[in-house]
Amino acid sequence: MGVKSHGKRAGTRSKLRKRRREKFKVTKYLRTFEIGSYVAIVIDPSSRKQPFHRFHGLTGKIIGKRGRAYIVKVRDGNKFKQVFAKPEHLKEIKVS
Repeated sequence: MGVKSHGKRAGTRSKLRKRRREKFKVTKYLRTFEIGSYVAIVIDPSSRKQPFHRFHGLTGKIIGKRGRAYIVKVRDGNKFKQVFAKPEHLKEIKVS
């Protein structure tokens, strides 16, 4: 009997998979966001450094920047957590 894997990408076979016709776009890596804007975390599996897969699909508010990465405040249950994500994993959303 095998032993369960406990790696960073364990249990993400369908979540962290590129779709058939997704192309590599350089502009995705060069985007900038304003502090205070709302973003969705959509993990790009072709990038090596990724946020933890629990936060895939969640929305939050950008509260700062650290190097190339942005600090996103996300609600996880009853707590607020800070997720560090590079721009290729963020998608701006409109809040009205």
